[in-house]
Amino acid sequence: MPKIAPYIIQHVQLHEQDLAHISHPEAGNRHYYVFWWHNIPLGHLFIEDKGCTDFSKTILEIIASTLKAYGGNNKQVQQIDEAAKSQDFHVFFSLTEKILTPYRALNIPEEVDISVVICTRNRSESLKHCLDSLNEQICRPREIIVVDNAPTDDRTKVVTRAFNKVIYCKEARPGLDIARNTGARLAKSPIVAYTDDDVSVNILWCYRVWESFLNEKIDAITGLVIASSLETESQQIFEKNWGFNKGYEDIHFNSDFIYKSPGAPKVWQIGAGANMAFRKKALEVVGYFDIRLDVGAAGCSGDSEIWFRMLANKMNIYYNPRAIVYHAHRRGLKELHKQLFNYMRGHSASVLIQHDQNKKIGYKKYLYFELMRYYLLLLRNGFPKYKFRYRTLWSEFRGVNSGIRFYRENKNRPSIAP
Repeated sequence: MPKIAPYIIQHVQLHEQDLAHISHPEAGNRHYYVFWWHNIPLGHLFIEDKGCTDFSKTILEIIASTLKAYGGNNKQVQQIDEAAKSQDFHVFFSLTEKILTPYRALNIPEEVDISVVICTRNRSESLKHCLDSLNEQICRPREIIVVDNAPTDDRTKVVTRAFNKVIYCKEARPGLDIARNTGARLAKSPIVAYTDDDVSVNILWCYRVWESFLNEKIDAITGLVIASSLETESQQIFEKNWGFNKGYEDIHFNSDFIYKSPGAPKVWQIGAGANMAFRKKALEVVGYFDIRLDVGAAGCSGDSEIWFRMLANKMNIYYNPRAIVYHAHRRGLKELHKQLFNYMRGHSASVLIQHDQNKKIGYKKYLYFELMRYYLLLLRNGFPKYKFRYRTLWSEFRGVNSGIRFYRENKNRPSIAP
């Protein structure tokens, strides 16, 4: 099988340079562009090795869609479309400045009252990179809690000693959601923010998380997750089919998402556990994370299941694309197969647990009909169009069946550890 060419990732700060002068992608290389305006992400673009025939126009169309979602008035929306169509850069970026200025981070405190929780196990090198990025925050969190989950050595503890304000906690019981619950209970701040050890955070992440909760109606948030590398086939498969990037527009979720969605509400689309935060009192009200969905137990999906319970309890979740982290996807196919097996094992178990909580919503129909139909259609119609997608299909399908078996064997187990 031919070697997969990497994508060259380029972060383009549009407020610093004229779009007309951005070097066009060279044919023969693959590129992944992310476009920014004063630390506000506006969109991304994949360019394959054949290049892009109308690079500037394509960029303007991508950004225009995001700008209109930021809520410019009717006249501005019309002007954005006209400027994009005519490629009038001066007018387009003048409008960009007007629309986005209210969202810029200008008066930033040195510290905010949030507790950052990182759950980790035997990945001390990755953890160090994550802690380095937190150490570089323009606005620092009140505390950082590292929960060392059933470690086999003391390297994580050694790494944490090099960082001020990092609280080390060894949690002997294995399980990501056990570790998440331990971190939440230790947290002294009213806001508990979670990220992963294979993540580095944007320099304004802590500020943007804290800022989101200034709206007292918000009980939880998720944020934008951008791939930090797209060099290997595994990383590219994950980003294009499973990526955590949920877009560049603000989204508010409430109980309508649960009770008024057509079909089973896809709570897993709300965000990613690598970038989420909660009011501590909201976690206490809903009863913390369900430990049956741990990696090593069901597989995962403790994050999406708790979002389901929160929305079902008439709480509010906010997707804030300005709260940004960068995720290191698995580099090898063997790691990816294991990851996606666990994802689908946890996914199928979680939707059945959610079905137990409300049998009228339709999760059984989703799992046994819609999801199975999706895989059957891929098998029937996929080649050659979805050949790239097929690399992990068997691991995913095995994970679904394994999760169903796990649910049947463990549905009566306690969902919360003492």
